[in-house]
Amino acid sequence: MGTTQLETVPEPKYWHLRTVLSEALDSEFTVGEILPNERDLAARFGVARATLRQALEQLELEGRLQRRRGVGTTVAPPRVGVAVGTEHHAWPGAADDVWQPTDCTQAVPPASVADALDIGRDEPVHIVRRSRVTHGQPVAAELLYIPQSSVPDLSAIDAPSGAARARAVLRELQRLELEGQENAVELGSARADDAKELDRLPGAPVLVVTTRYLAEGRTAALSVATYRADTCRLTFGDSGGVEIHQDPERRAS
Repeated sequence: MGTTQLETVPEPKYWHLRTVLSEALDSEFTVGEILPNERDLAARFGVARATLRQALEQLELEGRLQRRRGVGTTVAPPRVGVAVGTEHHAWPGAADDVWQPTDCTQAVPPASVADALDIGRDEPVHIVRRSRVTHGQPVAAELLYIPQSSVPDLSAIDAPSGAARARAVLRELQRLELEGQENAVELGSARADDAKELDRLPGAPVLVVTTRYLAEGRTAALSVATYRADTCRLTFGDSGGVEIHQDPERRAS
């Protein structure tokens, strides 16, 4: 393999390298193929390894590359299209919900969540964990925070723990009349537990979708869903719904 020196350009060196690498991915590699190690790549392009890492991180963020435990850096498959928001509002666990509940615990939530729910910072809530799989690939993990006041008639006897408990909490939540929901999206880094569930490395770029469910003039539940940034592309429609599309030319409907 010969050495390819980068020409002098006004843009940051890592960004120009990102463009060169992207072209190489299209012409020299196939989906799932493992890239050479950082030392060999840095030598090929005549750059410092720090510059190379910046370029690789950018390509990972764009969904061109994946870092996999025990494997290395591979060429990513095309992004999978999954709808996040729709024009109609519905409680989590409704009939057409695509999320699968996996567990439910009671614990004190992070202070920011307690403040969003307008409860005391030492007040425990129900924390429902759910997962989302598309085409056999894990694309998102969710923590759903539900105050006890939103499900006052929940019985611990009927469903003491696990996924059954999660389903019981969601059924009870649906007794409230949903008045609306609000979505917010931001770029974040995968925490250790989410990274494991999504088959990513801790610190990998993720998209965090926070949804407030409103009932009785308050936030009755708060969802924090972590999506793989290399898998998903978010677009916003006129309705305010959030969708993820595989084709860049498509628009949210």
